[in-house]
Amino acid sequence: MKPEIIDIHPHIISTDTVRYPIAPQQGHRSKWSATRPVTFEQMIAEMDEAGVAKAAIVHSSTTYGHNNSYVADCVAIQPKRFTGVYSFDFLASDALKTFDYWLARGMGGIRFFTGGATHQGDGSWLVNPATFPIWERCAEIGMTIVIQTTPAGLHMVAELAQRFPKVRIALDHCGRPVLEEGPPYAACAGLFDLAKYNNVYLKITPKTFELAQAAPGGAEAFFPRLVKVFGADHLAFGSNYPASAGPLKKLIDQGNACFASLSEEDRAWVWGRTAKILYPTLAD
Repeated sequence: MKPEIIDIHPHIISTDTVRYPIAPQQGHRSKWSATRPVTFEQMIAEMDEAGVAKAAIVHSSTTYGHNNSYVADCVAIQPKRFTGVYSFDFLASDALKTFDYWLARGMGGIRFFTGGATHQGDGSWLVNPATFPIWERCAEIGMTIVIQTTPAGLHMVAELAQRFPKVRIALDHCGRPVLEEGPPYAACAGLFDLAKYNNVYLKITPKTFELAQAAPGGAEAFFPRLVKVFGADHLAFGSNYPASAGPLKKLIDQGNACFASLSEEDRAWVWGRTAKILYPTLAD
């Protein structure tokens, strides 16, 4: 039986630059958003073609900065099929007010960047106490926080997971694991150590597929190990489309190939069940 597929990491870009002006963070627009943008309507068509039931659409900060309006407007059209994962200035004095504004406009999760975007710093702001009120609010209402970081930032993820045990943390691109040496993946010790925190989840994207397929042992070795360490109920699929070149169906096919060595039950968790834990509105 085919599992239900829920994509927790697609991006959408509008063709209407008047209503939704291009204003990327730090002024550096992502190349993919400029060269292969996909609108909400196109995303729906691709989801239908690929057999993707629902999605948590991730706002493109490298296109729109802190203005989440395009995703918010689109989520409002089909709120039972979509939710939004938004970004804003978490260090601003009015961050909680901004939080409430976007919460009322379909925000189902929020996303922190410490690395991997078009503009990178040391990411130390992630553990700045000024952001803690946002974490506390997420703990109160059961909202997931997504973190994009490199292996160098995993110690901060551990610190936050311990400080805020009631907040579900989803780690973008599986924390960008270092797999070149193959099993037993000694370079992933820091990543695997996060499994001791029950509130840490990993987002498996095409970037993860590519790393696993290129590593010694291939995907058939890495993904069963990941399930063994974290449990399939802490792993979820995100297409990263169109930042990862599509079409979307091709990325789903790549995932099916990478997950072939997993049990049917484990595949069901990774493809859709874990997504419903991270984004409860998609479980209805």
